[in-house]
Amino acid sequence: MNQVVDTAVAVPPEGGQIFGQPRGIATLFLTEMWERFSYYGMRAILILFMTATAADGGLGIADKTASSIYGLYLACGYLVSLVGGWIADRLIGAQRAVLGGGVFIMTGNAMLASGSTQVFFLGLIVTLLGVGLLKPNISAIVARLYPEGGSRRDAGFSIFYMGINIGSALGSALVPLVAHHFGWHWGFALPSIGMLFGLGQFLMTRHYLGAAGLTAAADAKRGSWTPIVVLVLAIAIMAALSISGSLQIDANAVATAATWLIELLAAAYFVYLIFFAGLDGVERKRVYVMIALFVACAMFWAGFEQMGASFNLFAERYTDRRVLGVEIPAGVMQAINPLLIIIFAPVLAAVWLSLGRRNRDFSTPVKFALGLLLLGAGFLVMYFASGYVIAGEKVLPTWLLCTYLLHTLGELCLSPVGLSSMTKLAPTRFTGQVMGVWFLATALGNNLAGQLSGEYDANNLMSLPGLFFKIFLWGAIGGGGMLLLTPLLKRLMGGIK
Repeated sequence: MNQVVDTAVAVPPEGGQIFGQPRGIATLFLTEMWERFSYYGMRAILILFMTATAADGGLGIADKTASSIYGLYLACGYLVSLVGGWIADRLIGAQRAVLGGGVFIMTGNAMLASGSTQVFFLGLIVTLLGVGLLKPNISAIVARLYPEGGSRRDAGFSIFYMGINIGSALGSALVPLVAHHFGWHWGFALPSIGMLFGLGQFLMTRHYLGAAGLTAAADAKRGSWTPIVVLVLAIAIMAALSISGSLQIDANAVATAATWLIELLAAAYFVYLIFFAGLDGVERKRVYVMIALFVACAMFWAGFEQMGASFNLFAERYTDRRVLGVEIPAGVMQAINPLLIIIFAPVLAAVWLSLGRRNRDFSTPVKFALGLLLLGAGFLVMYFASGYVIAGEKVLPTWLLCTYLLHTLGELCLSPVGLSSMTKLAPTRFTGQVMGVWFLATALGNNLAGQLSGEYDANNLMSLPGLFFKIFLWGAIGGGGMLLLTPLLKRLMGGIK
């Protein structure tokens, strides 16, 4: 995805300032907050609803299949973002993409609440289309509010990032509570209502955005609607055949095929960069570093996204969630991660700044290694917790809390650092494409998360510690490997810090 900053854009004069920032940042903050409320709220109950029995109002899908659907849903959210960015850049502009994406998200979540199994899965597709339109382009509008760049833009993105985490925390807490007390359908309806609030305030205050993202990028080649129409028609035909029963889709097979496809796409692009893109020696060496970061990123998210998959099932089935005599719904524990990010993001930022002032900041490979090692440590905690489950006991929520703390610290070590490092390592003329490849790494990890979660078999409890120990080894070996490769990777980075 190549998001071009329109340098002709100025902050709209009628918007004024709010705390030294363009007034439009409040519009984008609230829109993204409600979008993340919708996304993470639905995510918190998705696998629980799919695996719940029909008697409990669920779909009664097997754990393995539900895990594959979960992983595919997360992965496709990143893949369709590439298309959404192209549509905004080449066809309709970022503001219209955000508005259309919000409508799709609201409609898709309403379909999830309908109660029909066929409509439910169609709703997932509609919601994904909305996420693909809104998610990448709202960030692009934030950038265009600050044509001067610099620290003011950094501060704007920090405010915007806070909206992401506030929405994530509220959605993850409130949606499971509503689903627990009023039923699954009301749980899925709440994200739709939340997105309605986000759309309403966006429409009422979008004039504060001025021309930022109002039209397609001026210096981008105009695109054609033809491939988009063909894609939508293909999706519609497959959905119609599936609903009619003429087409049976094996989610597990699709997830496996998606893994191979993403890996082949990434490998092909890296081969292109190394051998056919006309890079000089220094640029080519940096591509090898990008490959190492790509692999580490995919490994990390494959483990981290167990939070909404196997960990969510663990909270539902094997965790004593009674606090002061009140049972806390399992999905509410999904709110722990965004709350911890709000608490610890400024702490780690201060640590990196302090180390940097003393010229002792960790290199990118070391931070990636820390992220993977913390990931592995969290799974070691869960490995011991699962030992009590095998013995027939329910465990306290503190086991999951400790794991989420370790994984959140790992996320803060790896995710923002990786995003920044890929922009620095990429040849200038390939920056947008490389960021698309970075999305592929996250998509690959998310899809692998569903496949890994599917290895847990509720009828064979020994599969639970086996799964957790496997991912512990994954994180430990990956982190250790990054540490061993650090001296080589630092040389290949060619002075990039």
